[in-house]
Parts: sequence; C-alpha cells; structure tokens
Amino acid sequence: MLPYQFRVGRKVPEPADRAGDGAVVRPARLHLVGDDVYQDWDAIYRDNVDRVYRIMFAKVGNRADAEDLTEEVFLAALRPLRVSASVGEVRAYLLTVARTVLAGYWRRTLGRPVTTLDDEQVAEVFAPAEPGTRSQARAEAILAALPARYRRVLELRFLAACTLKEAAAELGVTVGNVKVLQHRALRQAAVVAGRIES
Repeated sequence: MLPYQFRVGRKVPEPADRAGDGAVVRPARLHLVGDDVYQDWDAIYRDNVDRVYRIMFAKVGNRADAEDLTEEVFLAALRPLRVSASVGEVRAYLLTVARTVLAGYWRRTLGRPVTTLDDEQVAEVFAPAEPGTRSQARAEAILAALPARYRRVLELRFLAACTLKEAAAELGVTVGNVKVLQHRALRQAAVVAGRIES
C-alpha cells in the first residue's frame, strides 16, 4: 500500500541516505518501459503483418495457407487487442494468437490434435500419395468436367501454386478477375464433386 502522503496527493521528499564517505545516495527511480504505442489498427497491421506472415510461412511452407492464417491471426486479435497497448505487448499478443491459430490449422489439417509428433505419425500422415490413387482420379474427373477457363485457373492456383498476380498474367486478365474466376470455379467444382459422389 502506498504511504498516506501519496494517497492524498501530497509530495514527499525523496529519502536520502548518506554513504560512509558523506555522499548522498538516492534510491533508484522507477521509469516506464516500452511507452511507445501504435496510433491505430492500421499501424499495428502494417508493422506486424510481415512478421506474422513469415512465421506462418515457415510453419506451413505454403503461401496460400500462410496468407489465410495471417488473416485469421489479425481477425482473431481485432476485438480483444487494445490499441493503447505498448508495441511489445502487441507483438507478444499477436505471437500468442498466431500459435493458437497455427495449432487450430494443424488440428484441422491432420484431423487430430498435435501435441507430439513421433516418426511413425509423421510417416503415416505425410506419406507420399501413390500415383493413380482414388483421390487423384477423383480430382482429375472433377477438373475434366469443368469448363476450360475454370479448369485452368484452378490448375494455376492450386496445382502450380501460382499467386493471384502470376495467374492473372498467365490468363491475361486482372487480379480481380482471377479472384472471381477462382471463386466461380470452386463453386462449380463443388457441384461437380457432388454429382460424382452421388
């Protein structure tokens, strides 16, 4: 509890001790650490998006998933994170959210909670797909049933791992058009997949 003088707002002179040689020794003063804060959410995003993206890319090794996970981190942090928090607190919080989002990603991707990975689990989950498997035949059947333009955009984005800009250059359209084509192609592929399974 603070001394009475501080509670009522009066200043109290600092205590001074005398060292053996007669010099005045004052106690160390406290100071604030990390008082630099971000101006707004835009500043938080601009300063941290590359850092979070690099973490996600290093963990998943896939540009598209890393972009999606980075977006998920910032969306998850949007409501609970105070803009008035210091830069260090913001970075620490974003790192914690990134870990949680990454854990959820691996849980969804692998279909089981990831606590430890032993060699057998890694070999089982990441075993290379055998050519001519059922899933490969199914994917080929779905792509074959799509119109040529839809098939090409899906091949570029998911099989060739092209960025939106690269796919746009390859198709000779704008980035916005590639997004629309990809969305429509995925919806059409879902319809085709439903027909194939029935």
